[in-house]
Amino acid sequence: MRKTVLAAFAVVAFAAPGAAQEVKSVIVGADPDADYFNGQLWVYPTGRGETLDAWVSPDRTTFTRASQMLALRDIAWIKDDREPRHYLWAPDMVAANGKYYLYYSVGPQNPSPSRLGVAVCAAPQGPCSDSGKPLLTGGNGFEAIDPMVFVDPKSGIRYLYAGGSAGATLRVFELKPDMVTIDHEVEIAQPPLFTEGAFMHERNGIYYLSYSHGSWNTAAYEVQYAMAPSPIGPWKYRGALLQSDKRYKGPGHHSFVRDPKDGSWSIVYHRWEGKKGTGPYSDDRKIAIQPISYDSYGQIVPIKMTAP
Repeated sequence: MRKTVLAAFAVVAFAAPGAAQEVKSVIVGADPDADYFNGQLWVYPTGRGETLDAWVSPDRTTFTRASQMLALRDIAWIKDDREPRHYLWAPDMVAANGKYYLYYSVGPQNPSPSRLGVAVCAAPQGPCSDSGKPLLTGGNGFEAIDPMVFVDPKSGIRYLYAGGSAGATLRVFELKPDMVTIDHEVEIAQPPLFTEGAFMHERNGIYYLSYSHGSWNTAAYEVQYAMAPSPIGPWKYRGALLQSDKRYKGPGHHSFVRDPKDGSWSIVYHRWEGKKGTGPYSDDRKIAIQPISYDSYGQIVPIKMTAP
């Protein structure tokens, strides 16, 4: 999702897993990528636009801002652009090759094209060094935004999912083993109602492609998903997972994360709070996390933004 927002530098808390209470939001920000590294839950959100930061929790309850991962001033290849102001958003962190790779969006588009970059990091909290070149450049109606990298546990193939927003086009690429170079593009069918923010996860041999649909600053923003026998389809559309309700608006640009301790899955997403009407909204979004479940057919049970 393309807009940047301020990130709150403070200690924050999630609702305890399984608690019979409202699911609380944490971290002022958007577009969260989440993963477990070294037994801790890490969240990488869109922040102020000038930097990308890491948040960490040892217990899924208390989160603190751990470090600054990357700053605009560290990316040499954008300095000669005609664009008067750049922003960083929608990061994705992946562990591979004994290292960590931070993928990110750079924009806005026009007059310079939107692009994706990647930085190589020594640890989940950094430090990170940019690869020195764009990973993917947009153009011809395609916006290179919202990167997500998925390493297929079956084949070991490294897939990059990217694109959306104004072009509303999802493209998939295979990365080379170095994780910073595209090998080739993979032809896919466009998933129904795709707008942006694609995410891929796998469970019990089923691949789940989830993504945001609608305008990012309205109540119509929501999360849709499809199931497939492989990371590149064919997609079996399964419908909406997260939609606005009376209290929270525009949930979207999410990630799924599996707790290595108990195998449970959660969704991490952003939403507008304290808003009325259908939008457009402004000000800050907040990031929330809550558990999800699957039915006997492997389908994800539609998610309510408050606990029972």
